[in-house]
Order: sequence, then C-alpha cells, then structure tokens
Amino acid sequence: MPRATVIGLGKSGIAAARLLKREGWEVELSDCNTSETLLKQQQELAAEQITVKLGQSLELNGANLPQLIVVSPGVPWDIPVLVEARQLGIETIGEMEFAWRNLRSLPWVGITGTNGKTTTTALIAAIFQAAELNAPACGNIGYAACEVALSWRREAGGAFDNSSLLTPNSSLLTPHSSLDWVIAEISSYQVESSSTLAPRIGVWTTFTPDHLSRHQTLENYYNIKAKLLRQSELQVFNGDDAYLSKLGLSAWPDAYWTSVRGKDFLISEKGFYIEDGWVVEKLSATSAPEPIVKVSTLRMVGEHNQQNLLMAVATARLAGINRDAIALAIREFPGVAHRLEHICTWEGIDFINDSKATNYDAAEVGLASVKSPAILIAGGEAKAGDDTAWLAKIHSQAAAVLLIGSAAPAFAKRLQEVGYYSYHIVETMERAVPKAAELAKEYEAPVVLLSPACASFDQYPNFEVRGERFRQLCLAWAGGDKLQHPILSSSLHSAN
Repeated sequence: MPRATVIGLGKSGIAAARLLKREGWEVELSDCNTSETLLKQQQELAAEQITVKLGQSLELNGANLPQLIVVSPGVPWDIPVLVEARQLGIETIGEMEFAWRNLRSLPWVGITGTNGKTTTTALIAAIFQAAELNAPACGNIGYAACEVALSWRREAGGAFDNSSLLTPNSSLLTPHSSLDWVIAEISSYQVESSSTLAPRIGVWTTFTPDHLSRHQTLENYYNIKAKLLRQSELQVFNGDDAYLSKLGLSAWPDAYWTSVRGKDFLISEKGFYIEDGWVVEKLSATSAPEPIVKVSTLRMVGEHNQQNLLMAVATARLAGINRDAIALAIREFPGVAHRLEHICTWEGIDFINDSKATNYDAAEVGLASVKSPAILIAGGEAKAGDDTAWLAKIHSQAAAVLLIGSAAPAFAKRLQEVGYYSYHIVETMERAVPKAAELAKEYEAPVVLLSPACASFDQYPNFEVRGERFRQLCLAWAGGDKLQHPILSSSLHSAN
C-alpha cells in the first residue's frame, strides 16, 4: 500500500487525508500544534484508520518514506522539510492540486487576486446556481476543495452526494445531483503548491502588495498568481486595477478585460464594461455590444463591487449562462460575511463588519464605500505594504479611529506623522465597540466601521472569528445590553 503524509490538521488537511484513504493510500497526518479540539479530531480520524501525529513536525528519515506529501494551504511551501522532500524526489503537492487531480474531468472557474476574490467567487457561484447548475464554491470560501472531491462519486457514474461533506451548507449544493462546475477561490498559497491546476475560466480580481513575508518579492507574488491564469483556457481580468492594466495586452493579449468606466477604457476590443447603468458585453472585435443586466440590480455598494459584478457576469457569460439567471442571482445576492457586512443600526448609526479587510488596500476600499464621517476600528497584526492611500482616506473620511491589537502603537505613530490626531488606542474589541458608539454620537457619525487593515492572528484565530466577535458586541450593544465601558489605563494613549 502506498504511503502518503498530509501536513496540517485543518479542514483542508482532513479532507485530503480522507480522500487519500478512500483512494487506497496508507495515510499519516501531522500537525505541529496540539489542543483539545485537535485531540478530538485525532481520535475521530484514528477510527477511520488515519494516523494523526500532533505536536511534532514531519521528519524524513529511515527507509519508510512517503511517496506523496499533501500540504494544507497555510503551510509555507519553502519550509525545510518540504525542500528536503523535493530533493529526495518525493512528490509534494497542495490540497488544491490533489482535489484538481480528482475533479479535472469537470470545468473549473479559478478566481485569484489580492482583494475582491471572495465576493467575486460567491457571486459567480450564486449565478451558476441560479442557472440550475450544481456549482459548489470551494477553496478559500465554502468547502475545502477535497471535500467536493470526496463527495464526487465516480463509482456511481458521477453522482454527487453532499451529505458526506464536512461542513454542510444547503445554499451551495443540490443533493444527489450531477456536479456541473467547480467554483474555486484560489489563494497564492494554493497556486504555489499546484503544478497542473488548469481552470476552464481563470479570473484575476486585483493585484497589490500582500503576503510578502511569505513570497518575499512583488515579482514572486505576481508570477505565482500569473501561473494560474496562464494555465486557464479563458481569462477574465479587472481592467480597472492599476497594476494589471499597466501590463495590459502585452502580457495578456487574449484576455477578456473589464472596466466600470465604460467602453472607451476597455483595454482590448473584447470584454465587459458599464455604460448607461448597464453591464455591457462585447465578445469580439466585430460583435455588437449587448446589455446584460442593470448595475442597480446589485444591492452592494461601492465601485469595487461593480468591478466584482463585471467579472462575475463575464465569467457567467463565457460559461454560457443566460441573462435571466444572471439577473435573478444578482438581485438576490446578500453579499459576503465580514466584507462590508451590515450588522445592525443603533440610534441611526450603522455598525458595519469589514473584518475581511486584512490589508491597507482592502481597508481603503472599505472606508471609501461607507457614509462619512465614520468611526473606524483598525489594527491587529500588521502586514507589509504601502499605507499612504489608506491614511489619506482616513484623513478625509474618518471622524475618529480606534486602534486595537499589536499594530496599535505603530498605527498611532503613522497617524501622527500624517497630522491626524483623532485616534484612541483601546487595545481590544471589547473596549472599541462601546467607545465607537460614544464617539459616533459625539461626532454625529452615521457609521461605525470595523476595517482593520491587518491580519487577526495576534488576538483571534482568523478574520472570521474577529468579525463574529464584533458582531456579538454590536448586537449586544444595540439590544440594550450595554457593555461595561472600561476606564482606559494611564498606559493607553488617547489623542484627540
């Protein structure tokens, strides 16, 4: 029996291990962490004859080496054991690549980009499903890709059973029907660890500096994402993105480009653009422009969401989906959790959760998309990047900024450097929400916005947990369960 090792005991790693086991591999799953939750998962997987080693890293020694290593998305691709594995000739792939190898007979949409990919992915999946296609969203959104592969029953002639999925979500799938498309949000980490992944349609939403602590240089980061698009049969690009549009036709001559600014700003002679309030399609240099759907059908605010709309409509039309299904899906699309998500309204003040804004560019877009002046909650674990435009947006649209997490002192310093002094270091979300409500009243601000511009790992396991905590605190406040407003200690700086 061939041996395989999976690194990382998350949703993706568990799904990959189960898929390997079903295919007849002897499977070992390793994770350097340990916790009560992981110990429980270890016991569950042991009952499935999958060995789980906790609190230790994979070691490649002895004669009994694995023939295959499958890596979860969060595991760096260049850690020493993976470098050693490749030197030893052990095939090393990511979980997304393993799923692709099991599902490559189906057409895929692969969506990547620095920002905007989750909303675009969710909207594409909604449109495909409105067209009565069974098209689960997976990868960085929805299911792990291997969960979808697990439930794809080749032995039953391609029947798809979502009852075995690890995280049920009835809005994504129709039980026991054929699987038509795979809609995958694919991060740079997942592209990096995929060698043969080749979607029918590849979508590139935006490109700005991010994840440079892992990818080292902007060029490396670009080349990783570009690999996915080069291996895609059809390509859709956001033509309003400064970096991508600069490369234009010289780098991507066959792509379908989009623009919210109209036909005159379309980079090529084919693409999708907004004109007179409509999304317009032009499929070739000689074809007549054709209106597809009114922009006002989408309830989500902001120019960036119009860009997401264009890319989703482009993808749907290239997949042959009709206008009625597109309009229906867009009309009913609720938006994405943790991305400019309206939580509640308290005494005329909207509380909005933008926890998914984990870098400066996303946070700038978040602030630009809400009514001003806003009370902004920002901070967490800082990332490398250019904060200039974000700081300028704070200057013009934020009445006050509440700083949380490990980045708070550095952010305070940067705000001072640009002449902005209406900030308060409050450290925690528990302090931030009541203080934000108080300041919104004081400044007559219509919005309290959590848009951190940071990763969450200093205080929370991920941005979803951070957003959920914000939600809980806001709903408690709006419901009259006023949080005790702690007196800030003298060690906390407050500049007004």
